[in-house]
Amino acid sequence: MSQLEQRAEPFTYSDVSVVMGTYNEEAAVGSVLSDIDRVTDGAAEVICVDGSSDRTPEIAREHGATVIEQEPQGYGVAVREAILAADRPIVVTTDCDDTYPMEQLPAFLEAINDGADVVSGDRLSLGADAMPPFNRLGNATFALVASALVGRRVRDTTTGMRAYRREVVQSIEWTENTGLSAELLIRPIMRGYDVREIPIAYRERAGETKLDPLVGGAAIATSIVTVSIEERLR
Repeated sequence: MSQLEQRAEPFTYSDVSVVMGTYNEEAAVGSVLSDIDRVTDGAAEVICVDGSSDRTPEIAREHGATVIEQEPQGYGVAVREAILAADRPIVVTTDCDDTYPMEQLPAFLEAINDGADVVSGDRLSLGADAMPPFNRLGNATFALVASALVGRRVRDTTTGMRAYRREVVQSIEWTENTGLSAELLIRPIMRGYDVREIPIAYRERAGETKLDPLVGGAAIATSIVTVSIEERLR
């Protein structure tokens, strides 16, 4: 059940900020931004925090996005900056590699209007066939570990596509970088917010991945354990 006061009027796309960290994604970012514009009829605000050396920021600006440029410091630093720059009541995170279906934004907004505080895109329940097998196994393992630690079934801890009521992310002191996605799911769950997972179709990424699966996986696993323990000790 939501801890937040319900709004009398439903949220619309003009209440939505879509945010992402971008790093050398010129092959995909234009498609992602076009999809957001199409699905939301151009009403959503889009914020990219960018550390690219290619044409990613130029392409983003051409599509009407607000671009904040900074030195590359990792996934969580970029996404954190993007979230903090958003000023609309609903914040949607996504990745800039065209793996996430922007067509699901209406379902996310509907769940928020139904009372959810956080809506998380679950890639694994539909198979995530486009995901490399090693990554798929790792993400399934992360979900099982997180489920045991938070005391409820979690399907996908590391998805990059979520919708948050802005008050939720503003209330959390985030500590993680590579593991930020897991942190922004675990802390709201353990604080009693209404967190819902919606199955989404995951697509093969455009361009090359920037994350080493072993180094990144170890960082994410550490984040899940650390954040869960911190929340239990609050």
